[in-house]
Amino acid sequence: MSTSIRAHHQKAIDRLVETYQNDTRFNALIIGGSVAKGCARDDSDVDFFIVANDNEFDKRKSEGDLFINRTDLCDYPGGFVDGKVVSYSYLQELANKGNEPSRAAFDGAFIAYSHLDGLSSMVQSIPVYQETGHKERLKAFYSMAFMQNWLMGEANRHDNIYTKSRAATQLAFYAGRLILAYNKVLYPYHKWLMHYLEKCPDKPDSVLENIKSVLNEPNLQNANRLFQSIQDFSDWGIPDHDAFLWFMEEVEWSWMNDNTALEDL
Repeated sequence: MSTSIRAHHQKAIDRLVETYQNDTRFNALIIGGSVAKGCARDDSDVDFFIVANDNEFDKRKSEGDLFINRTDLCDYPGGFVDGKVVSYSYLQELANKGNEPSRAAFDGAFIAYSHLDGLSSMVQSIPVYQETGHKERLKAFYSMAFMQNWLMGEANRHDNIYTKSRAATQLAFYAGRLILAYNKVLYPYHKWLMHYLEKCPDKPDSVLENIKSVLNEPNLQNANRLFQSIQDFSDWGIPDHDAFLWFMEEVEWSWMNDNTALEDL
């Protein structure tokens, strides 16, 4: 549990507990988001997961009613609580085979109340980087960064503004994912990417500035500077030919293999 929770956020959490802990439809309340991570702003909302019993979850799922968004539990300007209804079996599956963004959603999460035995250890097992597939992810992210840098060259040659913008954002994204994976840090989805990169202990000195530069000014010089910084950071062991080949087989031919989209890993 974070020790830096603002008083008005804690008050909202207390009201959530008062509202739901005696409701037999809900077995537990888990606080997540920026409040749990200790980086909330004054006006941040309070994110949470509420664990419904199986009957309640199945009912809500069939009705498409899996969100709880309330302003009446907050007394600060613009405040609201924003929750997702989940089941215990969902948490079990997430701990077993969840993707990185779903795991990272539980980074720093803490239990506000629970009627479930073993929930604490379950929650702690979720935001854990998975060693299985680590080398493959490094190759994938490096190859994608390589290809986006190459694509920026093509966009520059044809003066294609759309491709420049696309290559810049994709290069920034995969350079970021490569460094996260190198540090064995979960990818927290786009909103938190730069924040998590800042916390990585091992990264090129200029990588954050280079990412910002290519996003602010999508051009070949900035793209080359960013890619060069990550290329020189480690001996990735991936020749240019292998990066091109990976892209052809895993991206251009992904439809042949029913592969999961790389951004969803």
